[in-house]
This record gives sequence, structure tokens and C-alpha cells, in this order.
Amino acid sequence: MADSIAHELAGLVGDDHVLVGDAISPDYQHDEALSAAPVRPGYLVRPSSADEIAGVVRLAREHRVPITARGSGSGMSGACVPREGGIVVSFERMNAVLEIDTANHVAVVQPGVTLAELDVRTAEVGLTYPVHPGELSGSLGGNVATNAGGMRAIRYGVTRHHVLGLTAVLGTGEVIHTGGRIVKASSGYDLTQLIIGSEGTLALVAEAILKLHPRLAHQRTVLAPFPDLDGVVRAVPQVVATGLAPNILEYIDAFTMAAITYTTQLSLGVPDQVRDAAQAYLVVSLENTEADRVDEDIERLGGLLDDLGAIDVYVLDGPAGHKLIEAREKAFWTAKAAGAHDIVDIVVPRDAMPEFLATARKLAQDTGSGVAGCGHAGDGNVHLAVFQADPTIRHRLLHGMFEAGLKLGGAISGEHGIGREKKPYFLELTDPAEIALMRRVKEAFDPAGILNPDVLLGEPEEAKA
Repeated sequence: MADSIAHELAGLVGDDHVLVGDAISPDYQHDEALSAAPVRPGYLVRPSSADEIAGVVRLAREHRVPITARGSGSGMSGACVPREGGIVVSFERMNAVLEIDTANHVAVVQPGVTLAELDVRTAEVGLTYPVHPGELSGSLGGNVATNAGGMRAIRYGVTRHHVLGLTAVLGTGEVIHTGGRIVKASSGYDLTQLIIGSEGTLALVAEAILKLHPRLAHQRTVLAPFPDLDGVVRAVPQVVATGLAPNILEYIDAFTMAAITYTTQLSLGVPDQVRDAAQAYLVVSLENTEADRVDEDIERLGGLLDDLGAIDVYVLDGPAGHKLIEAREKAFWTAKAAGAHDIVDIVVPRDAMPEFLATARKLAQDTGSGVAGCGHAGDGNVHLAVFQADPTIRHRLLHGMFEAGLKLGGAISGEHGIGREKKPYFLELTDPAEIALMRRVKEAFDPAGILNPDVLLGEPEEAKA
């Protein structure tokens, strides 16, 4: 059977684009989830078109072989960890920016295009795709699958706010085209939005139409140390209320700030006495087409932060501000190097952040665990590195934090997705009626249940076990 399937796959995508068993690199067995065990798939295929993807899906459905879509493998929830013996569909050959449409401010891209590649292409025409989830090697297909966000979500929103249309292959092998180069429509169910964030369980994305924005030339960054974390998070609504429209509004706790500045050898010019007194930092970036207007806004922001209790306010020059944002984007790698056992990205209403963080600290203390981090303070997305080696205790801690976030009106994941790693908590804590409805949607898109069956919802019998 294995030889037969490999032969049929080769007939669809070519001999050079099918690997079997031991020939598949370990790189395809995992993503960046800290606790997900690698799994070796049975087959790796590299299609070059939607039609080839559709052929692979039809073959997989016929033989009841599970399929896992894979972009750059930079996800953090185990969503692209394959099933043993299954098929990995890698989009590394489908990596073209097909068009930059300057009249309609859209880009048409294949799923294997990276954020870095798209940024270069859009910069050439003075435009930008503003969703930057922190890892520019991440693929657009992966971003669509997880509804990726990032630091700029406070101003520009997340992936689902920028995907206007998709070409996608359903679990039946059918190819559908949703949306288009339009910014609004009221014509039936919004299938584009349903596929975004579905983590490869409903369809495989073969092409995406993305909304672009003008690229603003001038940006300044402010760093404000506070004596405690509560002071930072309570300042956030006041900053938002000014109407200054920051493109970045982040909090970083003192432990994480020390770690990221040390690992990146970044000096921010903060005196020792201020650094010793600071328990948390607020990072705010403003941008505009005119340098003078940015400077005026920065001056206004500095006065506000001083009134709100900041120990001091530092306006970073261009290179320093850029390096700080870059260091913040690499916070995950810093936590990983420090030995973190898990990363969570719980999102709560912005005004609930102080209560949630207090609860998280209490849960960590009660379980003898370490919890540190940073987050998108502007939209309530809290990123915490969890240090607890005992899996039983860690499960109790995570369950408590997720439950606390949900009770405050939040969600288990703000942008990383559920994947394999957060699936048990998602199934335990989500309304059973919602899960049942999601399963019916899944069945409509993927009747045979071959698309990423170990992710998000799991299989019905697995949830009952």
C-alpha cells in the first residue's frame, strides 16, 4: 500500500517532489511548540498548484490518509505536527508573490511566501502588509491558518482583517474561490473568514488576496519604565483614548526586558537606578507621513506617561527603537533559550489585564512555577513563558490560567492557535454546544476527516475518551 500511495503521489506532483519515510527530514516533524513531540509522517509532497493540491487531497481521501499542511514551520501550537504515516503537504514550491495591485492596494500571494519576502516586494511600491507576528520567516499560508496577529494589531488588526479572498482546497478535493479584490460584500456566508484561523482542518489554502496599506516613512518609539506592572496595564487605556493611534503598544516585565536586552546586547541608556526601580515597561511606537507630526505626538505622549506614573520617559532614536522592537519580537527565542517549558498567548479584554495578570501570578506562586513575559497591551494579548518541568503541575497551572482568562471574557489563544498542544484545554473549557457546531462545520468541509485530524477539535471519539 505504501509503495502504491507513493507512486500515485509521484504521478500527481512528480518524482522529485515526493519523499517517503526515512528520506523525510526531521525538520518536517515539528514546529516551534515547546512541548510537542516530533512525529514522522509517511509521505512528504511539494505541490506547485491548486490542482496538484486537489489531486493529493482526493488521493488521501480515497486511502483515508491524514493530511497536514506546512508552511515555514514557525507555529507555536503544534498545528503542523503531522500524524505518523500521514501526508505532509509542504508549500515550499508555492512561494510566489503573484501580483502587487497598486490600484486596489492588494497583493496576491501563494501560501509559501514569507512575510519577509512580501515586505520587500511591497516596499518597492510604497505599500506594506502590516501584520507582523514576530517571525518574518513565517509563511502567509501559516498566518492565514492561525489568524496570526502581532505587535501592530493595535492599529492595523490581525490576519483576518487583511485577507480579502482565498483559493482553497476542501477535504473533498474541491477547489473554491472566496471573496475577491473588494473590501465589503453581503452575499451569503463568509467562507473566507471561516477558513482563516481553522489551522488546516477545513481547507488547504492555495492562494490569498491580501489588503495592503500605505507605508508610513517616519516612526518614533517611546520606552517608559513603571514601578509595577499594574501601572503599565492601567496606563494603556489612557494612551489609546488620546487618539494618537499607536502602531505598537506593548508591555514587557522587568525579567523579560533584562533577558531580551542581554541576549541581543542592546543598550537603551536607562540608568541603573531607574532599571532597578522598574518592574515593567511600556513600549509605544507612533508613525506618520510627516516627521514633525510624529515629534509633536511623541511630546504629547511623553507628558501623558509622566502624569500616569512612569518613572521616566525615553524617546529612542531610530536605530535604538528598531532594535528594541526587534528584540521584543524575539522574546520567544529568549524564553526558549532560558528553558521555558511552555508559552501561552491568552487574550482578555484590555481593561481585564490587571486582574488576569494578578491571577496568573497567584497561580504560579501556588504551583511553585515561574511565569514571566510581555504582551500586546493594546489588545489584551498576554504572552507568558511558563517554567514548570512537572507536566501534571504544569497542566494544572495552564488550566487555571486559561479558565481565568475565559471567565474574564477572553480566549485561550489570541494568535498562536490551539493546535495539538492547547487542544485538551480547549475541549475541556469550551461550551460543548460550540464544539458540536464546529464539528458539524468540519464535517461539511472535510467529510472524511483527513485534514489535520489531531489539531484543534481532535476526532470525536478522542474527545470522548
